[in-house]
Amino acid sequence: MVNNKNNDNLNAIRILGVDMINKANSGHPGIVLDAAPMIYSLYANVMNINPKDPKWFNRDRFILSAGHGSALLYSILHLTGFDFSINDLKQFRQWKSKTPGHPEFELDGIEATTGPLGQGIAMGVGMASAEKFLAAKFNKPKFDIIDHFTYVICGDGDLQEGVAQEAISFAGKNQLHKLILLHDSNDVQLDDYIEAAQAENFAERFEAENWNTIKVEDGEDTEAITKAILQAQKSDKPTYIEVKTVIGYGASQQGTPAVHGAPIGKDSDTVRKNLGWGYPEFDIPASVYDFYKETTLKRGEQASKTWDALFAEYAKAYPNDYKELVDAINHKWNDDLNPLLENIPTKPQATRVSSGTVLNTLTKQIPTMIGGSADLGGSTKAVGPDGKFSTENPTGRNIMFGVREFAMGAICNGMACHGAILPFSSTFFVFSDYLKPAIRLAAQMKQQELYIFTHDSIAVGEDGPTHQPIEQLAMLRTIPNLVTFRPADYQETVAAYNWAVNKGLNNPSAIIATRQDLPELKHDKNIFDEVNKGAYILVDAKNPQVTLIATGSEVSLAEQTAKLLENNKIATRVVSMPSMELFNQQPKAYQDEVIDKNTLRVSIEMETTFGWQKYTGDNGMNFGIDKFGASAPGNTVISEYGFTPENISNEIIKLLK
Repeated sequence: MVNNKNNDNLNAIRILGVDMINKANSGHPGIVLDAAPMIYSLYANVMNINPKDPKWFNRDRFILSAGHGSALLYSILHLTGFDFSINDLKQFRQWKSKTPGHPEFELDGIEATTGPLGQGIAMGVGMASAEKFLAAKFNKPKFDIIDHFTYVICGDGDLQEGVAQEAISFAGKNQLHKLILLHDSNDVQLDDYIEAAQAENFAERFEAENWNTIKVEDGEDTEAITKAILQAQKSDKPTYIEVKTVIGYGASQQGTPAVHGAPIGKDSDTVRKNLGWGYPEFDIPASVYDFYKETTLKRGEQASKTWDALFAEYAKAYPNDYKELVDAINHKWNDDLNPLLENIPTKPQATRVSSGTVLNTLTKQIPTMIGGSADLGGSTKAVGPDGKFSTENPTGRNIMFGVREFAMGAICNGMACHGAILPFSSTFFVFSDYLKPAIRLAAQMKQQELYIFTHDSIAVGEDGPTHQPIEQLAMLRTIPNLVTFRPADYQETVAAYNWAVNKGLNNPSAIIATRQDLPELKHDKNIFDEVNKGAYILVDAKNPQVTLIATGSEVSLAEQTAKLLENNKIATRVVSMPSMELFNQQPKAYQDEVIDKNTLRVSIEMETTFGWQKYTGDNGMNFGIDKFGASAPGNTVISEYGFTPENISNEIIKLLK
């Protein structure tokens, strides 16, 4: 094993990480000590990044999928000149610090929020997909303006997650050759050695998925690691580099689970001795900073300067493409959905069909809008244009995700984090459960993405309770920063997309659509304005006694119910609430104007009643479903579950009496 004792440029990464963890009395020193040579090799020897211009578009991307090793990342970002001071490092894992427990996207030099294992690998696949698509679309002869690599460091635990395997399979199929995955292969986990949990041969696993594989036997050998990375850059496949390391290298208990997830305390003295480090805590010699200025910074500044000049020439040679790319980078989508409101359907239409119409319009107007479905495009109507995305057709915008819902969500996160892409993904609503962890990360990272979920209720019918969503809508509504829409007709669907694309620049949006046909409602006001407020009065009455609040397919049901109540001389207001989240953001005066607290407030939604009491109050009524569905024709299930105007109106009349 190579002896890196007295290699201050490398060991500064390790020592800073250990000092951060000890000061916080919290963190994961094992990966900091064993993976430092990998991150050193990347930043010192290979990557084109510019700490003085961290958002330079053609930079290489790096993701620490093993996000619990965040101290490792903060250390190298500090040393290479990103906006992380020594004081920031001293505040590791503290309130409002720039060095939280796991990497967070909004910080300079951090390309994605990681920590939930496996997702970093999948986001790396997304970034490599974005690079491949954008390069094929915008590069011209002598103008390789999109030309960079995506590097990921993962641990053993990452590779045990199902989402990682889904993404690895996708990357191999699509030959994402600009993706290089370095595996911190230390054979140790928190609870035990990995042999207690798995037995496969990693290289053979990747080879089976059409990856190039390289093994570095000595994790301390930075020359061998660098050589492996440079070799990987020449492959026509994604590359997996297994680097054999010793967890907690230099500590008394190196190579054991004991150094995985707890501060090493006074054993840092042992580490310092073994590494030949003679400086106090958080004290880095000037020579180390000079080294990274002469390597990482100098290389990055030269690369970005060269690219800036090339991009300026590109602007002159290809002004339309230049503008298109710059607009995409700035999320200036240049769409216009108003013409769709001039072609309102004259017959009942499922909102999944309406959604497909809107999506087709948007993808024509937004050249870098790309996505697909989890093998359900024909049903969800979410199909990208220009053919299938593939090695043979890298400008295709219909991504064949296969039945890989979790990876689909995480890959879209990676594309969004990369920039210049507006990604969308789609499946049946009940399978949003599979995407939930990825949706949560998208919301946390404030990424603009679209989730298109169809077959949204018990109206799915014959497929039965496994395919009939009940609790999923409440689940999505509880995710902070996610905006959920359940439109009632074609016009509300158009308006929901309009908000998602033009207002939701820092929000992922979910559009929940029906399988069954719905009647087109009568809208007297501007539908964009109404939907932007989350809820609005659709049908009003003088001095209403009852306010019916409904979403999606139940809005027309509420209208029918209101007519029966009016026949019984009960004045009734109907409120459509396509988005709870947007309604909750409105001024209280508007909320009280729409939902009159002096009326009997009734919610109608063929989903769980969870969350509706906020609007209906202690004395209101909530018509919903708090049990699983059933297999039968859709109309039969709807009727048997009581979602008829007769049943609902009768129950309201009983209560009023």
